[in-house]
Amino acid sequence: MAADGQCSLPASWRPVTLTHVEYPAGDLSGHLLAYLSLSPIFVIVGFVTLIIFKRELHTISFLGGLALNEGVNWLIKHVIQEPRPCGGPHTAVGTKYGMPSSHSQFMWFFSVYSFLFLYLRVYLLYHTWSQVLYGGIAGGLMAVAWFVFTQEVLTPLFPRIAAWPISEFFLIRDTSLIPNVLWFEYTVTRAEAR
Repeated sequence: MAADGQCSLPASWRPVTLTHVEYPAGDLSGHLLAYLSLSPIFVIVGFVTLIIFKRELHTISFLGGLALNEGVNWLIKHVIQEPRPCGGPHTAVGTKYGMPSSHSQFMWFFSVYSFLFLYLRVYLLYHTWSQVLYGGIAGGLMAVAWFVFTQEVLTPLFPRIAAWPISEFFLIRDTSLIPNVLWFEYTVTRAEAR
């Protein structure tokens, strides 16, 4: 692990198969954490899958918030311009700047699960603790802001958005006024199947 201002890189780093995520060769924890660092990809795939099959406006809005969160992260990185730790093996990853960590910002936005995710970014020397902490703060603030925006601004507009011709063409729906969506879908499906 690297602390701020220190650089003690292991001699050899190995990539996880089919990705550009690296871990110290022979380090079992690093290997497992490298796989864990791919979780944002699985989260995005899950969101896209859910949107394709459910076409629910709140889910689309949540994904929009995550995309906006990534855009804000890119902007902050290019304003602060703090390099990655040690200038070591990860200087060619994504951007040359490490502050704030977009991975940690994304995961803080998404869930509390982020603690392990944040730990791996430091353990694998992709970021320092301060970069991860500031990414977490930025992600948390973005999550609160997007939640309030969705609830106060977008949700009242969802019935109108769902009625747009383009929404009807893509079967986009708004279930925000249905108190129990699971029961509603069950009873409607059951009635339609008879």
